[in-house]
Amino acid sequence: MPGAWRIVASVPTPEGALELRERKGNFLIQVGGRVLMNSMARRSEEELARLALAGVHAPAARVLVGGLGMGYTLRAALDCLGPGAEVEVAELNPVVVEWCRGPLGPLTRQVVDDPRVRLHIGDVAARIAHTPAGRLDAIVLDLYEGPHAATQANSDPLWGSAALSRCRAALRPGGGLAIWGERPDRGFERRLSQAGFVVRTHALAGGAGWDHVVYVGTRT
Repeated sequence: MPGAWRIVASVPTPEGALELRERKGNFLIQVGGRVLMNSMARRSEEELARLALAGVHAPAARVLVGGLGMGYTLRAALDCLGPGAEVEVAELNPVVVEWCRGPLGPLTRQVVDDPRVRLHIGDVAARIAHTPAGRLDAIVLDLYEGPHAATQANSDPLWGSAALSRCRAALRPGGGLAIWGERPDRGFERRLSQAGFVVRTHALAGGAGWDHVVYVGTRT
């Protein structure tokens, strides 16, 4: 029988306690009792970055990552990019950065200290809205909740039509927007296409009998 998860750190948030837990060298992050990520199940986060950057070949690529998590998406992105790249990470909670510098650091070879990384504590939607037009080669959104049936409103700050239009404006022509989701959502695919993206949807085998999904939209 595996042992119990040990609470390494805990901070209050509006959604409940945000906790880092450890068991036998494995880690998980949960909020309000809901598991957000687990170091033993990171394939979809790594594939998200690889799919997002498959068409990015500029030696000085500019990439924005929304959500730091355990750093696996960021590490996979950096491994796809050259030494002249710049990757900005927008993370809402500064304690997550502390965890990635501390107990989670060895999992990703201290990814947040890579000289190509720029950290921004704040809302990624606001960061996208203030990005100069055509600056980015890719936007990678690895947030704890992806698009689903409850986010169909055009006014949704992340997945609504206006938000997707802002993503398109921030990207150079041919740039890519990649989004992690828990389950496929055909309505979101249509909305992404209507926002001016050529859309490819990649289903990735997950656990517990369901799949994760990665949407990749290329700016037309």
